Amino acid sequence: MKEFDFIRQYLYHQKNDNNILLGIGDDAAIIRPKPNHDLCFSSDMLINNRHFFANVAPSDLAHKVLAVNISDMAAMGATPRWVLLSVALPELEETWLTAFCDHFFALAKQFDITLIGGDTTKGDFAFNVTIIGELPEGKALRRDAAQTGDDIWVSGKVGLAAAALNHHWGKVALPPKIFDTCEQSRLRPTPRVALGQAILPFAHAAQDISDGLAQDLGHILKASEVGADIFADSLPTLPALYDVLEKTLVYDYTLAGGDDYELVFTAPEACRNDILNAAQISHTPVTHIGKITQSGHLNIFDANGEPIQLNSLGFDHFG
Repeated sequence: MKEFDFIRQYLYHQKNDNNILLGIGDDAAIIRPKPNHDLCFSSDMLINNRHFFANVAPSDLAHKVLAVNISDMAAMGATPRWVLLSVALPELEETWLTAFCDHFFALAKQFDITLIGGDTTKGDFAFNVTIIGELPEGKALRRDAAQTGDDIWVSGKVGLAAAALNHHWGKVALPPKIFDTCEQSRLRPTPRVALGQAILPFAHAAQDISDGLAQDLGHILKASEVGADIFADSLPTLPALYDVLEKTLVYDYTLAGGDDYELVFTAPEACRNDILNAAQISHTPVTHIGKITQSGHLNIFDANGEPIQLNSLGFDHFG
């Protein structure tokens, strides 16, 4: 199969979208945003043997390639609308391409996202998605908007992907049932778009958790010039991990493991019922884990109120 046959056969998916003036097939796509809306742009790159294992199933890879980008839109409270996909593949193998593209477009359809362009080249499995979302003008959830006294919340469960990765690396040995649960979380993260939109009217700041909760919360603290107190035993995770791992390891995975793609966000204490209602409406569990303070730094405490020191706050590509 040749490059342009691949594009026509697998990537040329058009649907009715009045905002798309020109889609795939020209030098650039043209979109016209809705009046009184802001556009959000984000881009993520996933590379073989860095972000995924070489033997990953194409359907799992397709899910993660798109889901991690959708998660960025969720953290802004935005509606994901359009994506550009650039890929480097060693060969155009039709069985692999069919599995990858079928799942990519199934997930895109689930969130009503349209592919509007990208690029293809020969290389060792690299994927870059640029995603564009929209939201009402001036309403984005930003890192620089946390306020002293805000509650800190986390969606879903954290630490499962890190546990699965450490099992792969031979650093821990998880029982099969626990590993399967953690591995599913690692391979198929759930973008929290509905939650991001539901909390948009009253949340202050938000961030998706890609590199570790402590590190990503730290981005909010730095941008907002505030501090935080959080409680490690309050972090939502798979309870069975405490049965099979040392507590310090569970702390490491939940606080600094990364690859969770959950949301950490802040909101006024007076909005607790609103947050819980938003969680119910969006079918997304949320957990209150701490408070925004004036300290200017992150304090982490265990169940006895003792401070916890981490060797690392999270993942660093060049660390």
